[in-house]
Amino acid sequence: MADGPWTVERVDEPALLVENSFLFDHPVRPAGAQDFLRRAGHVLLLARVADGSGIGFVSGIEMRHPDGDPEMFVYELAVDARWRRRGVAAALLRALGEEALRRGCAGMWTGTERDNVAALATYRSLGADIDDRSVFVTWDSCPEGVRTR
Repeated sequence: MADGPWTVERVDEPALLVENSFLFDHPVRPAGAQDFLRRAGHVLLLARVADGSGIGFVSGIEMRHPDGDPEMFVYELAVDARWRRRGVAAALLRALGEEALRRGCAGMWTGTERDNVAALATYRSLGADIDDRSVFVTWDSCPEGVRTR
């Protein structure tokens, strides 16, 4: 899918993620990329320019709870600093939304920091409702962080 001087494509080959590790928070390991891509419900879309270089990505995970319809969780969205404010993030999110519709998802959701002005502006521009009351809860280590009584 072409949205500008780039295309957005679904990634199926782990090597493509390893090659574009610079877009991620940490280096992409081949085994981690392969595991992510092979899991049912996981999707990663990569925006690339004509020479094949990655300029951004969005990852999503299709989720379903027994009492609801499937939803797409926007796991991570990143755009190379040189390509920001050109519509790449919006194009990636639109493409993920189209994938979510193909999968029968009722909607998409994500979380971000309250001071992430750029992300919030992008989400709003695409019609997202921003819930200022939500809170993130995290554990650094599940086995040690979550204790049973």
